[in-house]
Amino acid sequence: MRSDGTGPKGSPPKGSGDARPAGDSLSAAERERFSDLLVAVASSKDRDAYSELFAYYAPRVKSYLMRLGADAGLAEEIAQDVMVTLWRKADMFDRKQASVSTWIFRIARNRRIDVFRRTKRPALDPEETMILPQAMEAPEARVEAQETETRVRAAMKDLPPEQLEMLKLAFYEGLSHREIADRLDVPLGTVKSRIRLAFLKMKGRLGDE
Repeated sequence: MRSDGTGPKGSPPKGSGDARPAGDSLSAAERERFSDLLVAVASSKDRDAYSELFAYYAPRVKSYLMRLGADAGLAEEIAQDVMVTLWRKADMFDRKQASVSTWIFRIARNRRIDVFRRTKRPALDPEETMILPQAMEAPEARVEAQETETRVRAAMKDLPPEQLEMLKLAFYEGLSHREIADRLDVPLGTVKSRIRLAFLKMKGRLGDE
């Protein structure tokens, strides 16, 4: 893969600037090749395979983000983050469910949504009661709270990874069930059922606490 954005094995550029998430400018053979490359990254952290994916997709992801309204600097930053995610989470790719293009551009879209939400949040009122310092806790209450937190963390460690991940997204990042489904690319019903199961398991460990 040449760094100037030409296709696999020196083929001509496939629609330079084409940022369509479906990746429909690729032939079936090229889609299979990219899937093989991503599987190689997932299975053995193949740097050559990653370099080829990066050279092809990074400029296209940037172009796609600029089409969605991001300026060049922000688009470049998000594109870099998307490609880091590709390296770190390649094992989450399932070639039976989606093409590499669809998978990558979905990550890019979700990253852009996250950035947009962060930048659009209104400034906090310094007098807002929700962010004012809390009154000093009694020592007994503080010890009890710490013990409860310890028990909750212990109960969470017993959860299956997929349930724990969704619980963290819901309560640590404040995402809705629909946002979690979009972030993880799973059905909404799956999100609801896994979170419900996680609560039931934790309730079994913690009782009415």
